[in-house]
Parts: sequence; C-alpha cells; structure tokens
Amino acid sequence: MKVFMIGEAANHKDKLAAHLSAPLPIISLPREAAQSPQFDTEIGANDVVISLRFSRTGGTAPDFRLLHVPGAGLDGIDLGSLPGGCTVCNVFEHEIPIAEFVTAAMLNWEIRPDELRRSFATDSWSDTYRARVPHGEIHGRTLGVVGIGRIGRTIAQRARAFGMRILAVDQMAGDGGGLADAVLPPAQLGQVLAVADYLVIACPLTAETRSLIGAGQLRAMKPTAVLINVSRAPIVDEEALYNALSRRLIGGAYLDVWYGYPTGGTDRVPPARFPFEELPNAVCTPHSSAWTSQLPQRRYAFIARNIDRLRSGEPLLNMVRAPLSESRE
Repeated sequence: MKVFMIGEAANHKDKLAAHLSAPLPIISLPREAAQSPQFDTEIGANDVVISLRFSRTGGTAPDFRLLHVPGAGLDGIDLGSLPGGCTVCNVFEHEIPIAEFVTAAMLNWEIRPDELRRSFATDSWSDTYRARVPHGEIHGRTLGVVGIGRIGRTIAQRARAFGMRILAVDQMAGDGGGLADAVLPPAQLGQVLAVADYLVIACPLTAETRSLIGAGQLRAMKPTAVLINVSRAPIVDEEALYNALSRRLIGGAYLDVWYGYPTGGTDRVPPARFPFEELPNAVCTPHSSAWTSQLPQRRYAFIARNIDRLRSGEPLLNMVRAPLSESRE
C-alpha cells in the first residue's frame, strides 16, 4: 500500500507519517494530479489517495482503494470519476476554529475595535472621551444558522454562551442538539431571515442549497443584518449578494469562501466576478476561518487512524461512500 497526497495535502506528509502505526511509502503529487491522468500509472489498486479534489474528464481513473478527503466538503469530488471499488471518507476537526472565527466576526461587527483604536490619540483624548460613541453587543441578538451540523452546532454552542437567541434551518429538522431555540425546515427559512441579526451559512453545497440565498432572501433580511459565509460561496447568489451589499439592503457581510479558486500551482483565478473587497461593508478573508496551526495535526492524525484501520480490516470512520463493487482487476 502506498499513499498519494495531492496538492496542498502533500505539505503535510510529515504529520501523516508521524501518526501512522507503521511506515508506508508517501508520495507527493502536484495539484494538477487531481484532474489530470498524467500520474495515474503510479497509483495501484491497493493505494490511498488524499486530495480535496478529484475528477477525470474523458478518461478512466486508476483503480485505488481509498480516497480520503482532508476536509469535510465533497463538492470538489466527482464521485462518478472514481473506480467502483473505491471507498470515500472525509474528515472534520475544523468546527472549532470556524466557530471562533464566526464569534469573532460578530463581536468585531458590534464592538468595532479597529475604529476605537484609530479614534484614540493623546492630543484628542479629552474630546474623544467626552464624545464616546456607544458600540453594540451580541448579547440578546438573534443568530440564524443555516445548517446545524458539526459546524453549526459548534457555532451555536459559543453563541449561546454569549446570550444570543439561536434559530436554525436544516432539512433534518430535529432539536439541533438542544443548542437552538428552534430548528426549522428549509421551507420556513423566511421566518429566520426576517428576524436574524446575523445569518451564518454553515450547510454543505448541494443541488438543493446552491443559490439558496438569492435576491428575494436578501431582501427579506433586516437592513442591519450581517451575513457570514464560512461554507461555500455559491450557496449565496453572487450577483444578488453584491447588489444587496452595494445598495445597503443588508448591513454587511463576512465572506471567507469564494466563487473561484486556483486549481494548479501557478494559475491566477479571481475570487468573484464582482469587487467585494472594495465594499466598505464587506469583510473579505482568503478562506482562512478554519486554517489554524492546530488544524492539520488533528486532521492528519484522524486520516492516519483511518489508514491504519484500512490496513487492519477495521470499519472506516467518516465513510461517505462505500465501495460500489469489491471486485478488483
């Protein structure tokens, strides 16, 4: 058995190797290997591929045993390109930093610490003190969470500690782990939009959720509401969002996920068709909400445990697709 790590995943070879119970050959492949068959002859039927993306156009993928996605999202994986005997697993571990990012975004919007800092100077201190402008607080605000899975629940847990009211929208409308004041089905999304001070997008990108938040939904939001997208950009219609922000139909947005991403090592791809970063009420970050120094250690420790389980014949964790066929040539 060999392990092939494609693109960014290859930067974490040492972390994976350190957590494996026994050594395995670990081979780095460039980003292009996720879409190109150029390196397929190196991959064998018993091997593991670790990649955030995988597709094959007009060709047949090599037969391999396990595709382990080093993240939660599967929208970069063309399942139809995979060999029938290939198992697919994913990994989480990012809910903690994403929840911290969302909490920080809400606190930052209310308190405006950068503005407070800029307003402070020795020469103007006395006048600034006398003319202090009150800032807000998240206590008592209503948080709408679209998707109450691992990320949504971890966000809700922190928001509840700050005394926020939490309304969740999820197609598996249960009790949200007891963390939400109400969990509504997608058909009742409008009820949440009408009252949410903050709307967090935390659901996966699927055919049903693509453009879930469009012009009509943005118009239904409060004019002071803030949208925070830490899931996938296309869940929110791109043009509708830009228009809503530029026309101040909503208060603002924190955008950490984008509509365009590079796929190779040197290609340059714009993040969106519109200049969101030029809007004063849009805070744009480079898909970094989960990207902490601790995250790769947790993720690759989990992936290593799954590879060990594969070698020993134990059931795999976080399996999102079982083999369609156990036959191997």
